[in-house]
Amino acid sequence: MEEDVVIRSVEEVETRSGKVRYVVRDEEGREYTTFRPAIGREAGKYEGRRAHIAFHEEERNGFHNVYLDAISDAAAPAASPEGSTDPDEVAWNTAVEAAPWMLGTREPQEEIAPEELYEKLEPFKRLVADDIREGEQHSDD
Repeated sequence: MEEDVVIRSVEEVETRSGKVRYVVRDEEGREYTTFRPAIGREAGKYEGRRAHIAFHEEERNGFHNVYLDAISDAAAPAASPEGSTDPDEVAWNTAVEAAPWMLGTREPQEEIAPEELYEKLEPFKRLVADDIREGEQHSDD
């Protein structure tokens, strides 16, 4: 997942094994963890500033973990006329985000063939796009 957030703080915590864990907190108090020094140091440069982050979530040993995968400058919001977003593009983004639930796992044991993945996601994407288009028609009435 990706999001633009304001980085409130970055903390370096030494684990019992001696590794350094970087804990990044955003303005809403959400925490993102990384053990990668390059990402942790880069996150420190954004304290008090807006940044674009990529992260993923995992359930492990009964704990919900949010791992920071990348951090960069936040792009300026694109100014686009309301309603100009392509429903198919939005629907594909939604289908991709829903893929772990549709497949039943975030990390499959074996690779899924592209054709099989498409067969599972495309009907969902089509439903979402149709729903968006239907909503646009009702708002114009």
